[in-house]
Amino acid sequence: MEQGTTHGTSHGAPAPEFSRLVVADRMPRDEVVEEIAATEAERRALAARFELEAIDRLEATVRLRRTGGDMVRVTGELRADVVQTCVVTLEPVRNAVAERFEALFAPESLVPEDGDEVEIDFDAAALDEDVPEAMDRGRIDIGELVAQHLSLALDPYPRAPGVALPDAGEEEAPADAKPNPFAVLERLKRPH
Repeated sequence: MEQGTTHGTSHGAPAPEFSRLVVADRMPRDEVVEEIAATEAERRALAARFELEAIDRLEATVRLRRTGGDMVRVTGELRADVVQTCVVTLEPVRNAVAERFEALFAPESLVPEDGDEVEIDFDAAALDEDVPEAMDRGRIDIGELVAQHLSLALDPYPRAPGVALPDAGEEEAPADAKPNPFAVLERLKRPH
């Protein structure tokens, strides 16, 4: 495995904050298990990217196995301790994240490009098969894969303990608000 940050990709995208490259051609036929952990600087950069207050820990166990010749199946488990912002009080909220993930990678030549026509087969068995992601020049960035799955596993509406979202139907009207002319009709709709 090549560790460290890449200097961009072949597609001109900026380098990922948490990059751990595996060169597929150098992988043995047996399963490869990688234990990876983000450094403090990488965690700070990812926290900024995901608009978190902090990422205190980000670790993953990643398993890679060759399938179908040139393809590589990646499975893993990530563990993270993050600090998010409560959507109600704006206080810091600590959350532990544990997530399993899976992906299939293939050489770029085997993956259709976005503009290419793809024949869609609605066979039920085919729907369960993974559509492979393209390797970047024969490499798989398992660090970026972990970061992407962390972003998907984050609580989209973190709340401090004991804090509930205000009920939309129970909003208080401002003191200087004009009376609602339809309030009488609303009362008539209610059962007595």
